[in-house]
Amino acid sequence: MTAPDFEDFLAPRPVLAHDLIHHGKIWDIVSEKVDLGEAGQVTRELMDHPGAVTVLALDDQERVLMIRQYRHPVQMELWELPAGLLDVPGENPVAAAQRELLEEADLRAAEWSLLAEWFNSPGGSNEALRCYLARGVSEVPEAERYQRGEEELNMPTRWVPLDEARDAVLAGAIHNPGAVIGILAAVAAKAAGWSTLRPADAPWPAHRNYR
Repeated sequence: MTAPDFEDFLAPRPVLAHDLIHHGKIWDIVSEKVDLGEAGQVTRELMDHPGAVTVLALDDQERVLMIRQYRHPVQMELWELPAGLLDVPGENPVAAAQRELLEEADLRAAEWSLLAEWFNSPGGSNEALRCYLARGVSEVPEAERYQRGEEELNMPTRWVPLDEARDAVLAGAIHNPGAVIGILAAVAAKAAGWSTLRPADAPWPAHRNYR
């Protein structure tokens, strides 16, 4: 195995046993016995997660669309970007991002680019995420809007200048990881004249379902 100079790369180890500990509504908890070669065999418990996509929608005034949502595990209302799970079998990640922007924000976008990707907690979860930059946004006609319900009903929204959103992240006022990463990535990409953006359909080897 030849490692790239400065890049994460696939290097799977043999899984000797795989056991389901808990089957959840959205994700499972599993136990795997892994052969690490000279380091021996270890057992790891992890969250088996479908992954997710996040959308940083930027309007012509360079404002970011933010959505406030209650998150019970942390018992806080968080300012976030539109986002959703990759829980539709066979759905393209870009199509999932477009769907989430429509469902959560009543918006469409003419231009889509890949802004950032990451693992939320690689020490205990295989959850892979991508953040897309959506520009050329327009409102969906009222007759075509998604009828939201449950926790997504009546979520407050706000268009925030990109620099103001950056300052909120650096001040510790914003905690959602997708929002933190997406906002800082957008600021960095803007400073580089948007030259760091990748095509929305760029390969995603970090996600097991899209390799």
